[in-house]
Amino acid sequence: MPNRSIVLHPGRERSLLRRHPWIFSGAVERVEGDPPAGDTVAVRAAGGDFLAWAAYSPRSQIRARVWSWVEHDAVGEAFFQGRIERAVAARAALDVASDAIRLVHGEADGLPGVIADRYGDVVVLQLSTAGADFWRSAIADALAAATGCSAVIERSDVDARAFEGLPPRVGALRGPSPEREIEIREHALRYLVDLDAGQKTGFYLDQRASRGRVGQLARGRRVLNAFCYTGGFTLNALAGGAESVLSIDSSGPALALARRNAALNGFDPRRAEWLEADVFEALRRLRDAAAMFDLIVLDPPKFAPTAAHAERAARAYKDINLLAFKLLRPAGLLATFSCSGGVSADLFQKIVAGAAADAGAQSLVLARLQADADHPVMMSFPEGEYLKGLLLRKA
Repeated sequence: MPNRSIVLHPGRERSLLRRHPWIFSGAVERVEGDPPAGDTVAVRAAGGDFLAWAAYSPRSQIRARVWSWVEHDAVGEAFFQGRIERAVAARAALDVASDAIRLVHGEADGLPGVIADRYGDVVVLQLSTAGADFWRSAIADALAAATGCSAVIERSDVDARAFEGLPPRVGALRGPSPEREIEIREHALRYLVDLDAGQKTGFYLDQRASRGRVGQLARGRRVLNAFCYTGGFTLNALAGGAESVLSIDSSGPALALARRNAALNGFDPRRAEWLEADVFEALRRLRDAAAMFDLIVLDPPKFAPTAAHAERAARAYKDINLLAFKLLRPAGLLATFSCSGGVSADLFQKIVAGAAADAGAQSLVLARLQADADHPVMMSFPEGEYLKGLLLRKA
């Protein structure tokens, strides 16, 4: 391994000893050996004891991310091959009722900054950190070998790369470039996924279980799906026997693909209404028109990427949930979500409870919702639990 290291201030090794994989810039006393961005460095306590091997990122407030706590590990091509084989094998044991699945989930699989999603015969890879970017070729090779997929394409176009000093990268890494749209199946439903420009790697795989839950609850109900994207919750509600579904999103292209997905599954177009609008404004107009619904889904985009944005995000979450409670009939159901890493599950529940109180509504928690099993969370890294949701009944 290279003779480069970062040495921590006294006492700043405690989080590493608890297996938290991030090292912030304020914990670093000095850097030895002038490592380039993404290079592997030894992390040492103030007294010189080895703590971990980590990827160095001089531009980020998270100065290093841990690859391994084992001193005799060699971080190289074989290391990434082993980690990816293990991650892919773990997913093979899951029954996710879909041919689209997350194969690698960052820190939870010992690969910080690495996201890999499989859509049928294509793997979409997203690298968000300097360390992951440094090992791009080895990671792509390992994914192709472990999955046998015909193509590995890159969608490293997330905002987080800017904090690492990295430019966006999009394109084929292994195999031929696939068609822009690919069809997947989930819960017996068919979806077209835009691999070039879709959100995240093309689809919100993390909401698979909650989509199925909404489908089970939708029979005979009038449903509102806010921030509907390409219609995941909408299709499940229609398949579950909803009387009608109003789907709202600000993106015209997303709504157009949602309509196509509904048609692809043969749903009666008279049961589905589509509205391109600012969701906040649309909810207010519905409130002013005294519209009422039996089941509402709120699955907004990320309002708080970090804890620094939590106060602003709290206002936005409270606003949409307050409106949802006013639009919900007595005994109606609300499935409400936050994918903001800067908003904890406890804070999110407090925000929603405050919204219910301001709406003059009494609500009951029927279930706490989270990402599906292919998005595991490392217990020593609670920041990995970015998606949290509540299934509520208005009393």
